[in-house]
Amino acid sequence: MAKTTSPVLITLTDLDRAELESLARARKAPLRMVQRAWIVLAAADGQHNAQIARDLGLHLDTVRTWRGRFATAGMKGLADRPRSGRPPVFAATVVAQVKALACSLPAEHGLPLSRWSCQDLACEAVTRGITTAVSGSTVRRWLATDAIKPWQYRSWIFPRDPDFATKAERVLDLYERVWQGHRLRPDEYVISADEKSQLQALHRRHSDLPPGPERTRRVEFEYSRGGTLAYLAALDVHHATVIGRCAPTTGIVPFSDLVEQVMTQEPYASARRVFWVVDNGSSHAGQVSVQRIREAWPNAVLVHLPIHASWLNQIEIYFSIVQRKAIKPANFADLATLEQRLLDFEDRYNATASPFNWRYTKTDLNAYLERLATHEPLTPAA
Repeated sequence: MAKTTSPVLITLTDLDRAELESLARARKAPLRMVQRAWIVLAAADGQHNAQIARDLGLHLDTVRTWRGRFATAGMKGLADRPRSGRPPVFAATVVAQVKALACSLPAEHGLPLSRWSCQDLACEAVTRGITTAVSGSTVRRWLATDAIKPWQYRSWIFPRDPDFATKAERVLDLYERVWQGHRLRPDEYVISADEKSQLQALHRRHSDLPPGPERTRRVEFEYSRGGTLAYLAALDVHHATVIGRCAPTTGIVPFSDLVEQVMTQEPYASARRVFWVVDNGSSHAGQVSVQRIREAWPNAVLVHLPIHASWLNQIEIYFSIVQRKAIKPANFADLATLEQRLLDFEDRYNATASPFNWRYTKTDLNAYLERLATHEPLTPAA
């Protein structure tokens, strides 16, 4: 009996073979793509279609199809061809109305809901006569095309400081070493300062277990409280130096101690001016704090951020690093251990730190404020 042969010969380049072998062994690739890769590899090894079909458990026509497409178009031939699909069941106007509904609040329609789910939207669309029937999964697919997720939310706040732009621009100018339109001199410095309060010395009732193969680090759930402390820190914005201290709590005195700690050491003691960027916390709020710092240190200039603009204070970036790398997951025998960890991390950070790549400019700020201006403030709840 004559041997059955396949009329389509497959010849692979080294690059094609490497790509096909990688695809054939990929654990997360779609099964159909893995099968097509094996078909082509077997065909390139001289196997005929019937044998490939038997070995892979596929229909002969399937093997013939993908062998032929690869021979014609190479690797591109293994991709699925565009399909027209079935005609849409719902009119475009229906989809648009449901998306518009998703972009509104349920309370606007008299519903006792704080946010929409896909099933809620489907039910409301039927109730309002937008369509006679639709499933929650269909609504989810519609919303996915425009990345609309009404069940998610995040907190935000409208700027309420009447001088928000002016105050914020002053700080952004300082980050670019500009003050009142003039470049800062080499002997002028910009300090970003704040307090990280209520740091707890949590002592776990069982020691942490280190990670192992296929096992994450384990941290005991139960703990005893060893008290709290505050970490006050000042960041030299352009030289990436952090100077910090710990105190039992925040307040005017602990913050004044931090200012003294910075201003009594070089290069700040002999600097022409040292600009201190701070938020509006009670430790350094208002014009009184500006006067207090100026009287104690004539070369110090306290510069307040707008209200609710701590995100413009670069020290907050450092605090987030401290939280991730030095504190979490918290396990400290006592407050002394926690304090030593913070100060030791500060030394470690200063040894290799470089200035933050701050790229938020006045142009970005003005664009942000323009976007906010397009939002109508909501009527306060009764």
